[in-house]
Amino acid sequence: MTLDGGRVPVRLWTRDVEPQALEQLRNVAALPIVHRHVAAMPDVHAGIGATVGSVIPTRGAIIPAAVGVDIGCGMNAVRLGLSAEELPDSLARVRAAIEAAVPVGFAQHAADQVRGSRQERAARAFDGRLDAIVARHPALAKMQKRFDETWICQLGTLGGGNHFIELCLDEAGRVWVMLHSGSRGIGNAMGRYFIEAARTQAMKRDVHLPDRDLAWFDEGTPWFDDYVEAVGWAQDYAMANRRAMMGLVLDALARVLSPKVRARDVEAEAINCHHNYVNRERHFGADVYVTRKGAISARAGELGIIPGSMGARSYIVRGLGNAEALCSCSHGAGRRMSRTAARKRFSRADLEAQTAGVECRKDSGVIDEIPGAYKDIDVVMEEQRDLVEVVHVLKQVLCVKG
Repeated sequence: MTLDGGRVPVRLWTRDVEPQALEQLRNVAALPIVHRHVAAMPDVHAGIGATVGSVIPTRGAIIPAAVGVDIGCGMNAVRLGLSAEELPDSLARVRAAIEAAVPVGFAQHAADQVRGSRQERAARAFDGRLDAIVARHPALAKMQKRFDETWICQLGTLGGGNHFIELCLDEAGRVWVMLHSGSRGIGNAMGRYFIEAARTQAMKRDVHLPDRDLAWFDEGTPWFDDYVEAVGWAQDYAMANRRAMMGLVLDALARVLSPKVRARDVEAEAINCHHNYVNRERHFGADVYVTRKGAISARAGELGIIPGSMGARSYIVRGLGNAEALCSCSHGAGRRMSRTAARKRFSRADLEAQTAGVECRKDSGVIDEIPGAYKDIDVVMEEQRDLVEVVHVLKQVLCVKG
């Protein structure tokens, strides 16, 4: 499906698009910096400025709000040396062990436990690059309380919202660990800081935008260079955060289940992919900056992860390298309704029914993450048959949320 009306067209892989998302897609397509076309994945839904589930190629510019504030948010999945038969009948103790090992929600690792640990050593590898960024933008340090300590203590933590840690079974009954998180508080601080800076710069240049959240930095300017450096740092930190969490989860599982809890195949262990990020790529004869806001790279042969909601199936996929989709695919099922709408519509009884068979929270605090608030993941997968092929189908048996 093609949506016209902008300076460039929008290629859509679904007809299930809400009016607000359509307006946002048209707004992006009207920008003079967009190259060739915008691609909208089947999980597309309204976001801030740019739609979630969109892929935006830009020439000589980057839109910070299109990248968003959860910079580098993404997925990690590992197949374990365990089968379903080796799991206990009740997974309550397993969930408790994971929740004890990985801080969730607003929690983080205690500073006195982090000092001198493997986690601090991993975090300190990011010190020099961060110091250089903050030296040029000291206001960044003021945007996050106890800046120096917080980002170190949050390495290896989950956060809240739609972030999760899951145990899943594949079609052969093999056990996988899958998790979803990003660059935590420091990525949020960087995102908010540069989004506001882009708005300010657009006002100074008297740039007229269809939405102020679509303000951009032009290549060759100090703001552009500093943003690229900051967003690269946050993306690397997000990747390290997922690796740290995965290590903590595997250690916890080894304690309560079996020392066999370790990744069995290197290919599966390597699946650690962003879905909120910007990357320099070449498409349709031009070097462009590709912003994937709620979308993952799906180049030919590239492995990726497309999770469903906490009661639905998830997929390990291999990219088909579809050029029209800018070698991308969806990052999940995509929300069908807002969190507020979900809380009004669904009850705890609905949550219990829709997550039957999954060891997870079933209290009112996670109703906004109920499967009914999301699109049908199987429909989403059907709509992107020309973007990816399915390698494994996963069904979760345990889900940890913040």
